[in-house]
Amino acid sequence: MSKLRILYAATEINPFLQTTKVAEFLRMLPQGMQEMGMEIRIFVPRFGIINERKNRLHEVVRLSGINIAVGEEEKPLIIKVASIPNAKLQVYFIDNEDYFHRKSVLVDKNDKFHADNDERAIFFCKGVLETVKKLGWAPDIVHCNDWMTGLIPMYLKTTYKKDPIFKDAKSVFTIYNNEFDHKFSGDIIEKAKMLDIDDKMLAALKSADYEGFIKVGMDYADSVVKSDEDFSDNMNAMFTEYAQNTQKKCIGQVGADENLLTSYYALYNELAS
Repeated sequence: MSKLRILYAATEINPFLQTTKVAEFLRMLPQGMQEMGMEIRIFVPRFGIINERKNRLHEVVRLSGINIAVGEEEKPLIIKVASIPNAKLQVYFIDNEDYFHRKSVLVDKNDKFHADNDERAIFFCKGVLETVKKLGWAPDIVHCNDWMTGLIPMYLKTTYKKDPIFKDAKSVFTIYNNEFDHKFSGDIIEKAKMLDIDDKMLAALKSADYEGFIKVGMDYADSVVKSDEDFSDNMNAMFTEYAQNTQKKCIGQVGADENLLTSYYALYNELAS
């Protein structure tokens, strides 16, 4: 089989940041795939609690400087990069002063959900794809992890579907048990829009909540995976109903730990072929 190119987009990764199971998964799976012969790129947000000096992050000037539209506003995109010690894996960090320089992740010091987390997610999703375009690196698989990456599969099927970098890319969307109750304010559909996207394509986002991002991710991904965690009854029911009504590959869990790498290797190759 040819050497597949796998792009990982996620909310966090060890050793730079860990608040949920996503960070462990992203630390283990890309390295495993690299050791099995695949070519890897990893993208995460540069949340302000990530220590740049300690982790040796540095700006990639040739990739920075793009402006990303979030609704009517345009925000400058800064790209930073660092290597995972002993793993030969580079991690690209999506950064912007307004969205990611506060010293917190999704909630403030009073445990209050940041009101602009929807905009941060939209900026991240658009920023990943624009950076990959600028890199000129065409992925075979784009593996999106957690709600914050939920718009990437839709952008791949719409705005970017004719782009030579993404025209053959397939997407995987993994759902984690990181549910929140917050309802976003403002016109989230207008904020998320890009070229070739109409309101109907973003209908699931009308709920302006966690479920909205998850539903968009599931609707447009080529394969959907539910992580091995305890989910709420509501999320379990949503996933089950979706899996029963789609022709796509929907997996409640990809393999047990010892089979996880071979299971994902097989899934990626199946999608790419």
